[in-house]
Parts: sequence; C-alpha cells; structure tokens
Amino acid sequence: MKLPNKNKGFTLIEILLVVAILSVLLVVVFASLNPAQRLIDARNARRWNDVNQVLTAIHECIIDNNLATCGLGTTVALSQIGSCPSGQGAVPCTGAATACLDLDADTDLNPYIAGFPTDPTDPGTGKTGYAIQVASGIVTISACSAEDAETISVSR
Repeated sequence: MKLPNKNKGFTLIEILLVVAILSVLLVVVFASLNPAQRLIDARNARRWNDVNQVLTAIHECIIDNNLATCGLGTTVALSQIGSCPSGQGAVPCTGAATACLDLDADTDLNPYIAGFPTDPTDPGTGKTGYAIQVASGIVTISACSAEDAETISVSR
C-alpha cells in the first residue's frame, strides 16, 4: 500500500528563483526606458507647443492689426518675454537676451492668447522662459531653456 504524497506546492528555492528572474527583468526594462530622458523629451515637447502657441497668437494679431498694435516694432532685438521685475535680469536666451519685452501688458494680444505660457522649469516671477526677435518683419519665438542641446525656435 502506497501512502499519498502530501508535498504539493513550491519550495523556497523555486520561489526565490522566480523573484530573482523577475527582478532582473524589471531592472533591464526600467534601464532601457531611461525615465530621465523621457522627462527631458516631455519638457521639450511642451516648449515646442508653447513657442508655436505664442507665435500663432502674435501672427494672428499682426494679420488683424499691425506690429505696433501687437506691442512690437519692425525691429526687436532678442528679448525675454515677460515683465522681468526690477533687479532681476532677463534669462539669457542663446547668450543674447538681456532685455525684457512685456507683451502681456497694454497690447491687443489679449484676444489671441489668454496669458503667456511659462517654461516648465519655472523661469521665475515676471519671466516666461521664452524670447522674441523681430527682424525684417519676421517674428521669431525661442525657448531659452531647451534641454539636451536642442534648439527650439520658430519663425514666421
């Protein structure tokens, strides 16, 4: 007469082996996703969107009115968009933006854009992290804090 085998289940070694294999796979997948790079890409994607949004608003204002009504002249040196409170210099944009141009105040841009977006890395009070330049009637909007050596700039 044979006794029934009561050893049903997994041994401790089998469970530890499965946990170790799953841990190694998790580490490999996590390392290949590179979350830091994904965050940089997400912030740069937002900057591209913001730059296009600002340029579209300014372009629509210029079409409906003119450069002066939209707070711009025929030539504007590279300037930080924002009020840049006194004592706080502008954020350098490609090493050149030292002036500030407050397009949010006293311009006819309000119907075209509710408020200027700010850079995802928080440029500070009164600053947007974006710059504007007008040369020969061509408006260029740039992101000052683009990451990963990327240049984010749109002209129209």
